[in-house]
Amino acid sequence: MMADVQQVRIMLVDDHAVVRSGIRRLLEQHPGFNVIAEAESGESAYQQFSEHLPDVSVMDLTMPGMGGMEAIRRIIARHPTARILVLSMHEKAAFASQALKAGAKGYLSKSSLAQELVNALETIVKGQTYISSDVAKKIALQSLEGDGDPMQLLSAREFEIFRLLAEGEDIDGIAHTLKISSKTVANYQTMIKQKLGINTPVELVRMAIRFGLIDS
Repeated sequence: MMADVQQVRIMLVDDHAVVRSGIRRLLEQHPGFNVIAEAESGESAYQQFSEHLPDVSVMDLTMPGMGGMEAIRRIIARHPTARILVLSMHEKAAFASQALKAGAKGYLSKSSLAQELVNALETIVKGQTYISSDVAKKIALQSLEGDGDPMQLLSAREFEIFRLLAEGEDIDGIAHTLKISSKTVANYQTMIKQKLGINTPVELVRMAIRFGLIDS
């Protein structure tokens, strides 16, 4: 264990207790890591971050309620130096790009090996960015493709609203989830449709499936 990572204070954020418990057990095998807080939702993560100010947060993206993407956005808005490592089942480039755009310092897929999580945390603590090689490869391939990824046109919040709309959430439901007004969500919806050149809910869902945001 490197000397400059002694007692790194970590917050774990995942809606599955068994996942948090597994990560905690793994990290506790390393004397330099200390799990000081756990959260099961984006709302709780935002609240607990301000309470504990961890050195690094390990965050899932897909959780009930606000979700990880919005939690990252809000934590970074309030604590610009926050270091957040996303550990997600989503391996698509769009999720990783948007998480980094929202302010995350690293991105790992949940299929990564245990040692890679340790390496990622050590890298992020030093102020560097870490992206797992499988995800980095997908981002690189995507940027080489001529038409690129229209998801890159969206801000992190637009991306999250796009994903929720594609999953069948209505405007009032999204407003409730993200704790913003229905009018604001409707404005975002208009902006998203303009940016992506789509007009109907069916086109929106098709695009979400095409870019791997939801399962077909």
